[in-house]
Amino acid sequence: MANAVNPTKANLMAAKKSLALAQNGYELLDRKRNILVRETMAFIDRANTIQEEIDRVFHEAYEALRLANVTLGVCDDLAQAVPVETGLSISARSVMGVEIPMVSLTETPTENHYGYYFSNSYLDDAYLKFERVKRLTAELAQIENSVYRLAAAISKTQKRANALKNIVIPRFTAQITRISETLEEKDLEEHSRLKLIKAQKEK
Repeated sequence: MANAVNPTKANLMAAKKSLALAQNGYELLDRKRNILVRETMAFIDRANTIQEEIDRVFHEAYEALRLANVTLGVCDDLAQAVPVETGLSISARSVMGVEIPMVSLTETPTENHYGYYFSNSYLDDAYLKFERVKRLTAELAQIENSVYRLAAAISKTQKRANALKNIVIPRFTAQITRISETLEEKDLEEHSRLKLIKAQKEK
C-alpha cells in the first residue's frame, strides 16, 4: 500500500504528519493501558482482602447460626421477620473512558426484627455477621465487575497499541524512507543534469 503513494514533497509531509500522529496515539494508548493495569491491580488486591474477610465472617456467621439453632431450635420462623434488602443502588464512574460500576447499600439501623423473647445473643450475633457479609459481597461484586470491564478495556487498548506499533508506524516510516530516497535521487539527477548543461554552455 505504501508503494502506491507518489513520491512528492506534499506526500512526504503528509506521511511525516501521519507518523507523528500515530506515534502520539501509541504513546497515549500505552499510557492509558498502564493506568488501567494499575487500577486493575489495585482492585485485585482489594478483592483478595475482601474475599478473605468474607470467608472469615461467613465462618463466624454460620457458627453463630449453628449455636442459635442448637439453643433455639431451627430459626426459620425468626429469619422470616428480617426484611428483604431493598437498599441496593448502582451508579457508575469513568476511568479512562471505562464505565466502572459503583454498588452501594443504604445504611440501615441494625435493629431487632424478631423480638427478644424468642431469640438470644447467638441469633443476634449471626444476624450482625450475615449483615456484614451482605455488605462485603456487594463490594466484592462491584470490584469483580470492575476488574472484568477493565480487563476487556486493557485487551482492546493493547490491540490498538500493537496495531499502531507493529503495522501503522512501520508503514509510515517505510513510506517516508522510500519517498525521501526517491526525492534525493531526483535532486541528484537534477543537480547532475544542471551541471552537465552548465558544462556544455561553457564550451
